[in-house]
Amino acid sequence: MSDTVTLSRPLAWIERLWSSIADRGRAYADVPNGSIPPAQRAQSLAAALLTGRGEASGAALARELLSVLRGLDAEGRLAFCRHVATGYGPDTDVLKAAVEAWLADPTPEAATALAQAAEPPRQELLRRINQGHGGTAALVGLREEILANRRANPELAPLDDDLRHLFASWFNRGFLELRRIDWNTPAAVLEKLIEYEAVHEIAGWADLRRRLGPDRRCFAFFHPALPGEPLIFVEVALVQGLADAVQPLLAPDTDEAAQQARAKAADTAIFYSISNCQDGLRGISFGNFLIKQVVEELKSELPQLVRFATLSPVPGFRRWLAREIEAGSVALELPEEAPPPAEVLPELLRLCARYLTESKPGRGPADPVARFHLGNGARLERIHGNGNTALRGLQESYGVMVNYLYDPDTIEANHEGFARGFTIARSPEVDALLAPPAPRRRARGG
Repeated sequence: MSDTVTLSRPLAWIERLWSSIADRGRAYADVPNGSIPPAQRAQSLAAALLTGRGEASGAALARELLSVLRGLDAEGRLAFCRHVATGYGPDTDVLKAAVEAWLADPTPEAATALAQAAEPPRQELLRRINQGHGGTAALVGLREEILANRRANPELAPLDDDLRHLFASWFNRGFLELRRIDWNTPAAVLEKLIEYEAVHEIAGWADLRRRLGPDRRCFAFFHPALPGEPLIFVEVALVQGLADAVQPLLAPDTDEAAQQARAKAADTAIFYSISNCQDGLRGISFGNFLIKQVVEELKSELPQLVRFATLSPVPGFRRWLAREIEAGSVALELPEEAPPPAEVLPELLRLCARYLTESKPGRGPADPVARFHLGNGARLERIHGNGNTALRGLQESYGVMVNYLYDPDTIEANHEGFARGFTIARSPEVDALLAPPAPRRRARGG
């Protein structure tokens, strides 16, 4: 959680209005004495904020609480989170009575009363903290710290659950703004792309400029409460046909005329990197909306495009294959940190097809990237050996990469099939990899 919130634009009128209300409301707010220790003062401010009734005084208390939280060290904020997680649960007596009332007479009114009794006061406290200027960013930062400490502090789980529940509403698709990122985008945002790129590292400004060239596109989702902060972004290459390796897409190229020519000749958009930017929003899905909206944007701008697909990593494949080899069900010798030799690639691709199409009960394929794209309605289209020969690609999947095809005519049907029964849409090429090998014929004697 950073100590300051940097804005890339002037305060919106609603923010200026709310700040003015907070200024005037301080006279009516029961602000705890500033002489008490900051950690104790944060807890007192939280109690005052939750029990207060006026909007103006609430805005003043929220601003004061956010200021105190920014001044605490990481351990102090963690202690505040523990206090909120354990001290602001639902009233058990009220909840028990509401449960018994609903069981005795399950009317809609009783169900509403039960829902109200079950909602912990924590959620209302979080809503009121969000009234302070920068409250949303502060809460996202606070959840990032909670996630980093949740395993060692299981008592934080209720607060994490409440934040995730609220963020799902506050960051729903209706509030998100899709923006194209190009070389004219403010430098502060471009710097964040370099910082947040999670799939293929951006090696400085020259590399970033290549990724924003005429035959490339980059789009990001933004939220009005986090100005200048991308939530998620996708990088796109405009090419001919399905790309089978990422290194050519990442190679340096300063010839803009050649890039423009490739853009005009392109018939395929390859989504080769999708990066979530805010750790505090983990578990809030943006990617499915992002890809589908970017497909529509690209179709509108470049009507010659007939194919939309990813070039995706297979992050769990190497671990899965290691377990299969250890169990004795697979006999395959592979180099540790070098591209696999050509003679083992057919078997490697067959095993990867098996890995990507074996569904686990109740969740689909083990691979998280596969679950994401198949759940969005994509089709498992092609599997490529030596698609990523960088060290990370070799360590994740022996260099194997995958095309997931986003066909606008079949996306919804594929999505429904996966959502209802984890049916994996796949191409004939993948089916061929899964087919049992034909038995070898014996050569006849002379």
